[in-house]
Amino acid sequence: MARIEIGVAERRRRIGRRHRLARAWQAADPVQAAESLVVLHATDPATVHLSIAARVPGSEVVGTERALYDDRTLIRMLGMRRTVFVVPTPFAPVVQAACTDDIAIKQRKLLVKHLADAGIAEDLDACGTWLRAVEESTATALTLRGSATAQELSADEPRLRSRLSMATDKSYATQPYVTSRVLFQLAAEGRIVRGRPLGTWLSGQHQWSPAEKWLPDGMGSKPATEEARTLLARAWLASFGPGTEADLRWWTGWNLGQTRKALAAVEAVEVDLDGVIGYVLPGDDAPEPEVEPWVAFLPALDPTPMGWKDREWYLGEHKAKLFDTTGNIGPSVWADGRIVGGWGQPESGEVRYQLLDDVGSETAAAIDAEADRWTTWLAGVRVTPRFRAPLEKSLSQG
Repeated sequence: MARIEIGVAERRRRIGRRHRLARAWQAADPVQAAESLVVLHATDPATVHLSIAARVPGSEVVGTERALYDDRTLIRMLGMRRTVFVVPTPFAPVVQAACTDDIAIKQRKLLVKHLADAGIAEDLDACGTWLRAVEESTATALTLRGSATAQELSADEPRLRSRLSMATDKSYATQPYVTSRVLFQLAAEGRIVRGRPLGTWLSGQHQWSPAEKWLPDGMGSKPATEEARTLLARAWLASFGPGTEADLRWWTGWNLGQTRKALAAVEAVEVDLDGVIGYVLPGDDAPEPEVEPWVAFLPALDPTPMGWKDREWYLGEHKAKLFDTTGNIGPSVWADGRIVGGWGQPESGEVRYQLLDDVGSETAAAIDAEADRWTTWLAGVRVTPRFRAPLEKSLSQG
């Protein structure tokens, strides 16, 4: 039987509706915004707030902070591709079992090797024992404090100030403290949680808390690994489908076998994406109604442009201007499911944009109004992305 064709126009309509960017389909609150995208990128702290503000009318920083740190209906955690995300709290055990547990195993082996290379102990086994002892001592210190910074924990457990020896034969050789690696490991295993930032909502430094103190049931009851991968694949297809096998594999960080097994478990339906095999959930291959015209200013690392490996159908020829050299997207301007430009902020703080496509007078006027709205929303706060793209750098000068 011939595969159903799903064209670019249909895929772009789905972005407007499913990613809560078309006005009639926007989210009611930060949790619904996050759920619509499965997770929110949180490598850059500002991205979380700006991604939500693009999708929740009237959203303010305080509302997102309430969901993260008071209600705790959203949680910041390590997930797919060894990246930090903000995840709807009930879904956190799925991400943990589907992706983070494997990352924790690999990173522990790597850290033990780095400890051995630094001469922390006599061999790999001894370094593993040393690491476990430091982890338990650190976890105990954090439990006693209730919450703490990395600096406070290193005062309680002096072994956290041990140094690694990285790239010793290179000009960029460093000797970092082991502190961040130990805390990373404890977080990857779901034992500790990133809490409130030490500074403003732009700060990347957080206090840490024991998982069981932060949430009533800690990270919750994890599903079995295969079940978790099935649930994660289903969530991704609901938000980002149709997508290819390569898209899902890249987004999750799984290997080919894991990806194919998850697609089979959800009984994903093959569709034709302009000659390429894509997948949707069963019953999700029908055309969707048109959505009204929409525009959006999305932040660097927003989940929408970072949702697929193959991006040409919504990015066009703009990759060189909008992505950095390692594949991180900068701030982007969207119209009706495609990227049409980028934006940045000069020192004066206003939102400045540049269109890369001819969008017509009505869309151009809507984009101009949206730029003004963002200038008002930011209220003089200047957001500098952690990973900077060429167009954003250019627009931020002056």
